[in-house]
Amino acid sequence: MRTMAALEAKNHFGELLDTAQREPVTIEKHGRAVAVVLSAEEYKELEALKLASLRAEVRKGLDEIEAGRVVDGDEAFKALRARLA
Repeated sequence: MRTMAALEAKNHFGELLDTAQREPVTIEKHGRAVAVVLSAEEYKELEALKLASLRAEVRKGLDEIEAGRVVDGDEAFKALRARLA
């Protein structure tokens, strides 16, 4: 993955767009990553992966409900608080 300073990205915007078609480009400001520019196709693939993952998690949750493996809200929050402590 290529990295560009924000000023370089601004001054070479066409190059940034061309590079982003081949690989993601990290934009840094004051040495800190603030953005990543990627191709529209790569963005679509990333969003599709996120949606597929979300659907799988929802399906898993529904399967748990159908199997009767549920807890009430108070019990769930108690367990969550214990994990965060």
